[in-house]
Amino acid sequence: MIIKEKTPVEQLGSFVKVVADIERKIISLGLELHIDCAEELLKDGSVPKNLWGANVYAENKRIDFVSLINVRPADNNHSMEIQLPEIREKVEAIIKELLF
Repeated sequence: MIIKEKTPVEQLGSFVKVVADIERKIISLGLELHIDCAEELLKDGSVPKNLWGANVYAENKRIDFVSLINVRPADNNHSMEIQLPEIREKVEAIIKELLF
């Protein structure tokens, strides 16, 4: 599911995988894998370099920034966790705006 407007995270389940498009400021979530969420956004017009993965825990509104799609040596992110503070902040802001 692609989310473009405020949707309370409690309606989506206790744990959801999320992919954020940091340019379009939208997310895809609720699919089994982050790559599935990314594919949904790509079909909707997103560009791969703008897509970053995270996980959301509804009960305590916690976000972790770990996803296999985040491993991007060419973009200076060598880990499954988003290491670049500016990217991490953008992903967090989009998720908070749309889900919290």
